[in-house]
Amino acid sequence: MNVPGASGWHRWHGFSFIELLATLAIMSVLLLVAVPSARLVTQRHREAELRTALATIRDGIDHYRKAVEQGRIQARLGQSGYPPDLAALTEGVEDVSTPDRRKIYFLRRLPADPMFVGEAGDAAGTWGLRSYASPPDAPAAGDDVFDVYSTSPGIGLNGVPYKDW
Repeated sequence: MNVPGASGWHRWHGFSFIELLATLAIMSVLLLVAVPSARLVTQRHREAELRTALATIRDGIDHYRKAVEQGRIQARLGQSGYPPDLAALTEGVEDVSTPDRRKIYFLRRLPADPMFVGEAGDAAGTWGLRSYASPPDAPAAGDDVFDVYSTSPGIGLNGVPYKDW
């Protein structure tokens, strides 16, 4: 719009209402695309953390079992040779093959389940435990820790429930 001024005609500078509405519409479309994409990236990141945590704990359990087989950890007759709990992996176990009986440590720290829903006092409380004596289709805790699994009721991007990873 042109308006007369002291020195002649001046033009108002700024956005029209239509231009503002068009800008808001474009921004809202971009936002609608960005939010689901950000959620997908976040879920992929948490799933990668879950894979890494499961591999780390399972590797520690396997190393414990190997140390028992090598005679470095004393196991009682009839025991499976797997750790009695997850704490044994981080707190260490006495190495009976060394003269000073120093401890063997299998994990620096126990990772928490990134998919865990709820509050847990420690990382060990976020995992489901399967003993050596329990069947694979119905995992249950027992005298030892043969495997761990996520207690999350969610399903991964690959279509497999987290508890089955």
